[in-house]
Amino acid sequence: MAAIPVAMDDKAKKEEQLATAILKEKKRPNRLIVDQSENDDNSTVAMSQAKLDELGLFRGDTVILKGKRRRETLCIALADDTCSNECICMNRVVRNNLGVRLGDVVSVTSAPDIPYGSRIQVLPVDDTVEGLTGNLFEVYLKPYFLESYRPIRKGDMFTVKGAMRSVEFKVIETDPSPMCVVAPETVIHCEGEPISREDCEDSLNEVGYEDIGGCRKQMAQIKEMVELPLRHPQ
Repeated sequence: MAAIPVAMDDKAKKEEQLATAILKEKKRPNRLIVDQSENDDNSTVAMSQAKLDELGLFRGDTVILKGKRRRETLCIALADDTCSNECICMNRVVRNNLGVRLGDVVSVTSAPDIPYGSRIQVLPVDDTVEGLTGNLFEVYLKPYFLESYRPIRKGDMFTVKGAMRSVEFKVIETDPSPMCVVAPETVIHCEGEPISREDCEDSLNEVGYEDIGGCRKQMAQIKEMVELPLRHPQ
């Protein structure tokens, strides 16, 4: 019985080594492993202060994140020393915009010259506004963007909570394109028919490991036996 904790420790160490192997081999400090964020803000990601210093970033800087299939998004970088130096913490909305899951690798690049937008167009996803009454701009969009200077990219999805309900929106257009910062002077257009879920490239409701409560031991075994060897054959 005493050998079981040792075996599990060995497995945990092996999994960690496999997950970080690609980072260590390429030695690119701006390539980080995706981890879960405790912050539910769609416009922010978090790294350790040491990693921010290494990348020459300051708290509040705008960064470009690159995920799978050349997917990109913009976020504001924050410091969080509970985040490992080899990880970047982001919520599910940001992960879906990048097409990544927990444990995937993304690249982080400073984006100091993102212009303020003159106008943007966003539309809600139809199944999140079904039966909803009231002014979407006043209840959801205005409080969400008010003096927040949120960076956005054309094609991004974001979720806004308000009036006891969450509504999903998609960025249809930005001026300038394809990315900008929404400033107080930016005109936000939200008129038009809601877009269908099928027209969204990726649904924000996709289920991943992070949606399963408990079963941590079993999920670690699945990743070790199936997923990690496929991603990192070495």
